[in-house]
Amino acid sequence: MDGRQHPGAAEGGVPRGRAEGLPWTQADALVAVGVGTLDLLAHLLVSEVAGTRGVDVPGFVLLVLAGVPLLARRRHPVPALAAVLALQCAIDLSAPMGIHFGAVLTVAVYSVARNRSWPVTAGAATATALVTMLSQGDFPVPSAEAGIAAVASTALVAASGLVVARWQREVAANRRLLADRAVADERRRIARELHDIVAHHITTMQLMAGGARANLANPEVVREALVTLESSGRLALREMRQLLDVLRAGDEPDAAPASPQPGADDLARLVEESRRAGLPTTLGVRGPSRPLPPTLGLTVFRIVQEGLTNARKYAGPASACVLLTYRTDGITVEVRDDGRGGPSPDAGHEPVRGGYGLIGMRERVALHGGTLEAGPRPQGGFAVVAELPLAAEETAEAAV
Repeated sequence: MDGRQHPGAAEGGVPRGRAEGLPWTQADALVAVGVGTLDLLAHLLVSEVAGTRGVDVPGFVLLVLAGVPLLARRRHPVPALAAVLALQCAIDLSAPMGIHFGAVLTVAVYSVARNRSWPVTAGAATATALVTMLSQGDFPVPSAEAGIAAVASTALVAASGLVVARWQREVAANRRLLADRAVADERRRIARELHDIVAHHITTMQLMAGGARANLANPEVVREALVTLESSGRLALREMRQLLDVLRAGDEPDAAPASPQPGADDLARLVEESRRAGLPTTLGVRGPSRPLPPTLGLTVFRIVQEGLTNARKYAGPASACVLLTYRTDGITVEVRDDGRGGPSPDAGHEPVRGGYGLIGMRERVALHGGTLEAGPRPQGGFAVVAELPLAAEETAEAAV
C-alpha cells in the first residue's frame, strides 16, 4: 500500500493512547492525576478554613500517592480499590478532615461497578462503606452521621456505575445487531447484483447455443454437443436463481434488470454527480486501463460511490480525489478527501465515518479476496483504499 497505518493503531502496533510497555492509557494517567489533585486541594482548603493544623509531610506524600492505584483501575479494579482504601485510611489517620468521600475513592468504586459483576460490586461497596465509617468516625463505634454518609455515598456511586455498565452493554448489543443486519442487507444486495450479471451471461449463452443448434446443417455430433450446452445453461440458470433467492430472504421478486450493472467505465459519471452535489472531485487513472470482469467493475463502482457519499456527508468544506491504479496483478481504488477527517476508532471497531457503509465495502472486497483500509490521513482528511486482485485470464475473459 502506501505505508499508512491502520486506523486505531499507533506506531509499532501500540494502540493509540496507551504508552508503550505500560498497562494504562494516557486517559488513565490524566484521571489519576486529576482526582488526586482534587483531593489534595480539598484537604488543604478544609485545613485552612477550619483553622486546624496543616497537612504534615507524611500526610502530603500519602495524598500525592492516593491516585496512583487508579492507573490499574481498568484491568484490576478490585485491587486498585483495595489500595485506595488503604491509602485513604492512612490519610484519615495522619491528616483528619472529618466526614468526606473523596474523588479518588469515588473513581475507584465506580471503576469496580463498571468493570465487574454486581455481586463483586456489592461486596466491594460494603467493604468501602465499612472502612470509610471506621476511618472517619469514632472507633470502634462510628457515629450515625459517619455511617449514613459512608453508606449513602458508596451506594450512589456503585449504583451509577452499574447503571452505566448495563446501558453500555445494551448499546454494544444494539451496535452488533445493527452491524449484523447491515452485513445481511449488503449480502442480499450483492446477491441481487450478481444475479443480474451472471443471469445475463448465462441467458446469452443459452440463446446462442439454441440459435447455433437451429441453424447447423445437421452435423450430428455438433448438434448433440449444442443440445447438451443449451440444457446445461438452462439448468445452471434455474439452480442459480434458487440459490440466490435464499440469499434474498424475501426481497422483491425477480425482475429483469432495466439496464446493465455499472462498472469502472461509469466512474466519470459518479465524479460528475459529486461535483454537482457541491464536492469538487477529480478522477485519476494510473497504468494502462483494461477491461474488468463485471463483478469486479461493479465492486470498484460501489467503493467509489460509497467513498464519495461519505465525503459529502462528513468532510465538510473539502475536495475529493478518486484514483484508479491498474497493475499487472490487480487494481487499486482510492478515494481521498482533505476535509475534517474524523476521530480514530478503537481497535476492532469500524471507523466513525461511513458507519455500516464501510461494512458493505469490506464485504465486497472480501468477495474478491482483496483488502480494504479506511481511516483518517496523517496530513488531514479521510481515505478509503481497496486492493483488488485481478488475474490475466480474467482480463482476457472480460475483453471477450
